[in-house]
Formats: sequence, structure tokens, C-alpha cells
Amino acid sequence: MLTRRQLGALVLLTLMWGLNWPMMKFSLRELSPLYFRAVTMTGGALLLLAFYRWRGVRFALPPGEFARIAWLALPNILGWHLFSILGVQELASGRAAILGFTMPIWTVLIAALLFGERLSPRVFLSVVCGAAAVGLLVAQEFTALAGRPVGIVWMQIAAFSWALGTVLMRRTKSTVPTEALTVWMMLMGSVLFWVIAPLMEPAPTWQFSAPMWWSLVWGATINYGFAQIIWFGMARNLPPAASAFSIMAVPLIGTGSATFIVGEVPHWQDLAAAVLIVVAIASALLPRRVPVR
Repeated sequence: MLTRRQLGALVLLTLMWGLNWPMMKFSLRELSPLYFRAVTMTGGALLLLAFYRWRGVRFALPPGEFARIAWLALPNILGWHLFSILGVQELASGRAAILGFTMPIWTVLIAALLFGERLSPRVFLSVVCGAAAVGLLVAQEFTALAGRPVGIVWMQIAAFSWALGTVLMRRTKSTVPTEALTVWMMLMGSVLFWVIAPLMEPAPTWQFSAPMWWSLVWGATINYGFAQIIWFGMARNLPPAASAFSIMAVPLIGTGSATFIVGEVPHWQDLAAAVLIVVAIASALLPRRVPVR
């Protein structure tokens, strides 16, 4: 059972993750996607570095560990954060959130295809529901006058990258604490985004509106900062069912809040796809009930 404090933290974390999708869309009105990632990821990484050093987390890397972390950062940081922000740029933010959260489905498929884990009937249900959700949104994007089907491709590459990174993280032995590992990957990702952004996008003027500055503060301190701190603080003791329900709620919050933050009105396809993704995540992540004998 969750304590009242754990429940409050889980609700807060889910709201942060869900609201972040329309907040990203809002930020892209005044800042290009790669510079947005560079700014917010750098701010969040430095905040986490300061916090965890204050908490006494060890950041020193044993010999050979830097290369291993850099390898893990490619799918976990560069792949997910690069392609997801490109997807948000092309799609409605709620739609991008729905597509991004096909990542648990990709996780079980990768584990089965690459590492021989058995596919249960529940996983097959998860895959079918996830495919149906993607199919609904693909069809709507192709039929819409201003449809952006390439955004769906970006979001599926992002989800696949996140899933691959998750599987590799589970199977990589490291003596580095998880908090330090994440901060190192974020710092590496920040450097990569600062290198890539000037090559791909025009330099920003850095003359933003006040709401835009607040949006950047949100991205750095809330999404990359406080949300990570809350997650690490409770992940070790969080029941699998609670974690799954939290992940299931994120695309629903992202879709619902987009109307108020960026004025996006979801279509029936979005609502149907969101329900299908919730079923898919539940099938993939919720633990089985063990019969009492």
C-alpha cells in the first residue's frame, strides 16, 4: 500500500510529466526545438548535479565507465529527447504524448526479440492496442488538411529509443549510483545538443516573452529537475502497479491539459487512441494477480 506521502508525490509527479507535453509545445512558439532541449537539459542537469552532490552522491567514474555511460546516453538521452521534441514540433502535444507512451510496448518487444524473453498473451494484447492507437492517429494525420504524419515517425523513433535505452540500462552492470548515472547522461546530452543546435538551426535572439521565460524555467527545474528528484526518491519503494498507473495517466493529462495551455482541442481519434494506450500500458506493465490457494 502507498503511504499518503507516497501517493501525494506520485500524483504530483504524474501531473508534472503530463503537463510537460503542452508546455514543450508552448515553448516551441518562440524557440527552436534543439536549442530548447539544450537550454532546459543543461539547466536541469546542473540543478540535479548540485542537489545530489549536496546529498553526498558519488559522481566519480571508475576506469572505463565513461564510455559505458556515453553508450547508454545515446538512446536514453539523445534518441528520446531529440526525436520527441521533433515530434512535438510537428504534432499536437496531446497526440505526441499518446504516441510517445507507446514506449512500454516497445520495451517488452525489444526484450523479447533481442533477449529471448517470452511474449505472454497480455503482451500481445498490449501490442495490438498500441498498434491500433498509432493506426488511428496515422489515418487522421493523412486525412487532415494540415496533417503531419512525419511527426508520428519521429515519436515512434523516440519511443523505440527510450525502450531500447531502458532494456540496456536493466542489462548493464555499473557501480555508479543511478542518480549519478542519470546526471552524467544528461550532461553528455546537453553537450551534444549545444553542438548539434547551431549546425541545424538559426541562432535564437534570446528576446522572449515573460511566459516563454517561465516555460523555460519549467522545462529546466520541473521536468528535468524536481520530477527526477521525486522519481528517484520513490522509485525503489514504488509498487509496480502504482508505477504503471502513473505512466498510464500521463498521456491522458497531456491530452486534457493541452486545451488550456496551447488551445488544442482533441479529436475523437485522440481520445480513442488515449484509451487504447492506457489499455496497452496496463497489459504490459501491471503485475499479474497471483491466485490465493
